[in-house]
Amino acid sequence: MTKTLEFHYDFSCPYAYLASTKVRRIADAAGATLEHRPFLLGGVFRALGSETPDVLPMSAARARLNGLDMQRFAELFDVPLVMPKTHPNRTVTALRATLASGDIARASDALFAAYWREGLDLSDQGVIARALEGVGLDGAGAVSRASEPRFKDDLRARTDEAVARGVFGAPACFVDGELYWGQDRLDFVAEALGLDASALGLAPLPQGLSRVGEVEFFYDFSSPFAYLASTQIERVATSAGARVVFRPFLLGALFKNIGTSNVPMLGFSAAKQAFIARDIDRHAKRYGVPFQFPSTFPIRSVTPLRVALAAGEQIGPLTRTLFHAAWAQDRDISSPDSLRDILAHAGHDPELVTRTEDPAIKDQLRESTDRAQQLGLCGAPSFLVGEHVFWGQDRLELVRRALEGWRPRAG
Repeated sequence: MTKTLEFHYDFSCPYAYLASTKVRRIADAAGATLEHRPFLLGGVFRALGSETPDVLPMSAARARLNGLDMQRFAELFDVPLVMPKTHPNRTVTALRATLASGDIARASDALFAAYWREGLDLSDQGVIARALEGVGLDGAGAVSRASEPRFKDDLRARTDEAVARGVFGAPACFVDGELYWGQDRLDFVAEALGLDASALGLAPLPQGLSRVGEVEFFYDFSSPFAYLASTQIERVATSAGARVVFRPFLLGALFKNIGTSNVPMLGFSAAKQAFIARDIDRHAKRYGVPFQFPSTFPIRSVTPLRVALAAGEQIGPLTRTLFHAAWAQDRDISSPDSLRDILAHAGHDPELVTRTEDPAIKDQLRESTDRAQQLGLCGAPSFLVGEHVFWGQDRLELVRRALEGWRPRAG
């Protein structure tokens, strides 16, 4: 039976543009049907009543890393990406004209290209018409028809349908009813269609690159994403002939200093929270590691972070022990008594807990947190390879490439 890849998007989203350059390739490789499903992203935000820039302001650090990440994916996907001076453009007319064009797929490619390859203002009806005419469509007619009630109603219905199906942002892909959000989940989309990540056709690394000998791993035990990274980072580093330098830091203090809420996930819409829970489970399954949210979440992590610093050369094994205790065994790693028991059973010195009151250890954690902020980190896990910062456990492939010598043009 032929599978279907549903691709939901709005032209205003650079990540949707990036995904648009790969979904056809993935669908064709899998022999799947590709359905283009344009929707109004602003309408989704309004329906959810959250996650607009006014509700969740983005810190300068996160905005910078998001910008770098966007450009790095463009390099990885081997496509141009130009940030229009007029961004964000109002795209409602462009979306309606797409529906009115008679060829949604071809119109979408043309309008994505106008916005993100040429940097044009897609709120301009003349720009829309010329872009459509450039691919052989009746651009002027599509723009004229875009104001007809049937196309207004069609776009509204598609947006409402997206919300009803749990879409909270763009791009969103569905395979067999399962939602995959983001251009960085296309590997999961490919997997759902019976392919592997090679189906994405990522830009190959050039020959003769100079490898980097270490990656600094910044983490806090309070993050489920840092836990997932902790199960993989040494494997990734070893595959590139590098070593891991463990950098525990206090995520809550960083959040406070850069203006981020202490537990960002709690500010997400119910739809996004539900997706993140499924996404974490998907990664845990891919990595072959156990996972469960601790009953003590959010975790108070000051003491275990100090324990890690007190461990000296044993910081790596001890870090794995504490992450596993918290996120696989639901142990309370914020409790000194529980910590001693965890350490003793894992063969570590339980007296490390006593050392957490040492002023020198306290200073180390403070200095590590300060350095995280100085480097421009916005969350955990984060990785430093040379002068390049990568944020998120889902950026381990980029970390691997950087260790093998890739120098992203963006930052």
